Amino acid sequence: MTVITQRWLSVLGVTFFVALSVVGCASSAKRPILYPNDHYGAVGAGVAQQDIDDCMRQARAFGADAGRGEAIAGGTLAGALIGGATAGAWGAVRGDAAERALAGAAAGGAGGLTRGALRSREPSSTFRNFVQRCLSERGYDVIGWR
Repeated sequence: MTVITQRWLSVLGVTFFVALSVVGCASSAKRPILYPNDHYGAVGAGVAQQDIDDCMRQARAFGADAGRGEAIAGGTLAGALIGGATAGAWGAVRGDAAERALAGAAAGGAGGLTRGALRSREPSSTFRNFVQRCLSERGYDVIGWR
């Protein structure tokens, strides 16, 4: 292997390891916060949490959160393209365009992946509306998401 290839593989490995670590930390999705109305008081916190889980499961089953994976993949690709093009252009001036383009693509891709993963914690408006309606029909009042 050439020195450029070895360096490229090292940069790629470290960059994606860091990005995947951030993705793992960002995996906990936001959940609805319930107002402690009469229904909540009657059923208790345990049943209320089970109802939240059930409504969120139903929302996923009906496709209310569709498109998330595609959005993350698109952000990763866009980051890689932008990073590769930008770093490659700078490398063309300095005489090492290929190496810089590869490193820029790795860094940009990792940045796009990380940004997409952090944004994916935010439920879509369709998902939120589905869960809130489901909980409302069960007697709960959603006052926010956390």
